[in-house]
Amino acid sequence: MSKKTIRTGIVGAGFSARFHYEAIQKVYGTHVEVAGVYALDRAQAREYAAERGIRPYDSLETLIDDVDVIHCCVLVAGHEEVAVAALERDRFAIVEKPLTGYCGDGSDAFHGDHFPKQAALARGLESVERMLAAEQKSKGRILYAENWVYAPAIQREREIIERTGSQILWMHGEEAHSGSHNPTYAYWKYSGGGVMIGKGCHPLTAALYLKRVEGRGRGGSPIRPRSVSARTHALTRMENFRDEGFIRRDYYDIDDFSMMHVVFEDNTIATVFASDIVLGGIHNWLEVCANNHRTVCNINPNTSMQVYNPLDANFRDVYTVEKIGTKQGWTHMPTDEDWFTGYPQEIEAFYRTAAYGDPVESDSLLAADTISTIYSAYVSAERKGAEVEVRAF
Repeated sequence: MSKKTIRTGIVGAGFSARFHYEAIQKVYGTHVEVAGVYALDRAQAREYAAERGIRPYDSLETLIDDVDVIHCCVLVAGHEEVAVAALERDRFAIVEKPLTGYCGDGSDAFHGDHFPKQAALARGLESVERMLAAEQKSKGRILYAENWVYAPAIQREREIIERTGSQILWMHGEEAHSGSHNPTYAYWKYSGGGVMIGKGCHPLTAALYLKRVEGRGRGGSPIRPRSVSARTHALTRMENFRDEGFIRRDYYDIDDFSMMHVVFEDNTIATVFASDIVLGGIHNWLEVCANNHRTVCNINPNTSMQVYNPLDANFRDVYTVEKIGTKQGWTHMPTDEDWFTGYPQEIEAFYRTAAYGDPVESDSLLAADTISTIYSAYVSAERKGAEVEVRAF
């Protein structure tokens, strides 16, 4: 059977737009033509386009009209606008994480420490509702770009759960490193929150996904989160934080450490940690404790390749692993970091959905549960860890 051709466009020209483009180049089941890129920063878009031999578009609407699929790689504050615009034209929208969020009231006085988190929950869920409503009316779909769902270790665990009829009793996950490279990440008004949404969304979504897998394998309905308890901290903003220059500490109004305790409808649990205070590279993993097995899904680091380098300068032109800090000494250096993290697999899956109607594992309802859980967790943290109900969609 010949491959179907899908035309695609990229909205945004920053970090995520770069790895989305690289993942598109690895799609094998569909022939993908990249029509071009649109970004509010026109100079950045022109540079991005020139590097890849594609067209820089002057308007979002023109780009959407020229393609079948849109990659939404803009700041969180723009996710809803871009996705809804694509859906209203019956296009598929690949939306980066988190799906959406509350980015403040638009005032100069807005500060993430000083507003009621119930407002973030209410406004965030209203945004989710608008996106789901647009999807319901559209021939297109929201394809939620949560790479952890497609990471090989998570998909292998999915197979174990499906084949053995496992009951997951407890999941324990973490994403951590020494701080984001994105300067806008320091502000709630750009990111919709701090580390709990920016990093915690990854292990949380993987945990929510595996309970959905369990539920559909035993009765057909996903097992959803029922409540959450949480704490957040801003450790690098403490007056007594001793800065040695290894951990980013210029955050304006966001959390840099968080933990969530999620209780599911069947009374099983998940604990999720996220932080920007961990040295030694990216630390991404999810442990699954089931009634018939135990799995540790190591995403980063993993031991597929271990390299010893006696002098940092030796590897000046060699990429080792994200956020490692130093290339000297022993390094867990993956043979293909993107593959272990699930980026090419998710984009391949999304184009098979757009081209052939294949079912999608990371969809809008999984994304909605993630947003509902995280903003409920922010409410809980404001209440010093009190349990908060997670609203269902």
